[in-house]
Amino acid sequence: MKNSSKYNGKLNVIGNVIRYYREKNNLSLSQLSNRLMLIGIDIPKSSIQRIENGSRVIKDYELVGFSKVFKVTPNTLLKDFFDKID
Repeated sequence: MKNSSKYNGKLNVIGNVIRYYREKNNLSLSQLSNRLMLIGIDIPKSSIQRIENGSRVIKDYELVGFSKVFKVTPNTLLKDFFDKID
């Protein structure tokens, strides 16, 4: 079963949340990429941009990396999605 149409063709449900927290923390794409690299997660800035616009899948360990950098839980990053499916 394909759910891409349900999510307007996006490959992840939290790209806009990643962008929100990146901007809230005054981080450029490069700065966020560098912070992720410091904790051992290699996501180039072009890939972060694709995550934010929904054209790239986010892996589970990347989700955890974003939550560590932003100092929020993975559930916080997924809250809007959880609320939609309840």
